[in-house]
Amino acid sequence: MSHLGLYLSLLRFISAELTRGYFLEHNEAKYTERRERVYTCMRIPKELEKLMFFGIFLCLDAFLYVFTLLPLRVFLAMFRFITLPCYGLSDRRLLQPAQVCDVLKGVILVICYFMMHYVDYSMMYHLIRGQSVIKLYIIYNMLEVADRLFSSFGQDILDALYWTATEPKERKRAHIGVIPHFFMAVLYVFLHAILIMVQATTLNVAFNSHNKSLLTIMMSNNFVEIKGSVFKKFEKNNLFQMSNSDIKERFTNYVLLLIVCLRNMEQFSWNPDHLWVLFPDVCMVVASEIAVDIVKHAFITKFNDITADVYSEYRASLAFDLVSSRQKNAYTDYSDSVSRRMGFIPLPLAVLLIRVVTSSIKVQGVLAYVCVVLFYCGLISLKVLNSIVLLGKSCQYVKEAKMEEKLFNPVLTATPGKPAGKQQSTFKSTQGENGSTSVTSQPVQQENSPSLLVTSNSDQFLTTPDGEEKDISQDSSELKHRSAKKDLLEIDRFTICGNRID
Repeated sequence: MSHLGLYLSLLRFISAELTRGYFLEHNEAKYTERRERVYTCMRIPKELEKLMFFGIFLCLDAFLYVFTLLPLRVFLAMFRFITLPCYGLSDRRLLQPAQVCDVLKGVILVICYFMMHYVDYSMMYHLIRGQSVIKLYIIYNMLEVADRLFSSFGQDILDALYWTATEPKERKRAHIGVIPHFFMAVLYVFLHAILIMVQATTLNVAFNSHNKSLLTIMMSNNFVEIKGSVFKKFEKNNLFQMSNSDIKERFTNYVLLLIVCLRNMEQFSWNPDHLWVLFPDVCMVVASEIAVDIVKHAFITKFNDITADVYSEYRASLAFDLVSSRQKNAYTDYSDSVSRRMGFIPLPLAVLLIRVVTSSIKVQGVLAYVCVVLFYCGLISLKVLNSIVLLGKSCQYVKEAKMEEKLFNPVLTATPGKPAGKQQSTFKSTQGENGSTSVTSQPVQQENSPSLLVTSNSDQFLTTPDGEEKDISQDSSELKHRSAKKDLLEIDRFTICGNRID
């Protein structure tokens, strides 16, 4: 009987296991959240690529500016300087501040271009090609780190030069002079251009290697980036900075691939058949970059409970930079705004591209010069068309984000007779009226004054976690002043580099 009882118990257990049911609706919230996570991961590629597409064309606009409008602006500035005695010295300034910055950019570009003629690309190529694969892999990783460091400090050097050259003369001298800053800027652009040339040369060696092992290792390095990113805690401000860094990195890689194709086509006497030999490798590099970005952002948003809608906010923030730079009271040029936001500095890359194009393409004869003029006119047309489309899309994104009123915020100024504390309290009340902090809010124009240090809504969002202000005691004015200064330094340093260092 005991055996029969055991047998019946076993049958009842098996029957229960086969017919047992459960009801998912008892935990509806949990499973709904899981389903939304899946949908978010499915939306990430589309939303991310829309942001990347918009950001790449912003970088292209700033890059084309160096080749198209900057020479014309320099010409107009020099024409004003030469013809100024004909109109009398009614104006205190010989040149307007924007014209001074344009002339400085043009002079730096020309000087660095002639300095690059002393760098032998062929010798650098054979020197790098003689190294082992592992050594080249280490060198390429070091170059990527050095490029980010150069971009971080380089924009500070250029901004210091522009401000030193245009600072009102009646103020107290607190700098080392324009000439030292100018030589620092020339040295930076030259060294950064050489660094990018070494990157392009290493990539060229990887393309021309027989077994493609170096190219495979360099592509696998992108997947190592996933390991270092997806398992870290990210907030919206950190993800925004990383997205800007990815946009800059992708655009730079496209220019490097263009340089590699130009050098290879020159070596094969511009044979179009060789272009199809390079095409699979180019597609493989581009596809791996896109795949890594999608996987990285998909898992970061999944692990940190960030919705896919945040990328539309990032896009609206970039669009706001473009729209605000077109206003009459804009306090920076748009190309400089892109440099600060994404860490993309077009001058070194432009110097290298001009050096490669002039050495790869020989211009001989009248017809060749006519083709050069037509090509330049085509570049200007492309720049104007790209700017018009970007401006229209930016206005659309700003309108969709309901940010039009922020374009007309009152200008903050510091009067000599009023203390900075009173100005700060006024700014805080303005913040309270505008609403809660948002990633798309931007700083309003303000006069530079040593007695006023304030941060905008976007500065606080992009540099400090939510709720940090609550930890600051209102009774300690010195601590508040130091915190504000810290925020300003962070928005200059970390947003330029593209990565926040915690």
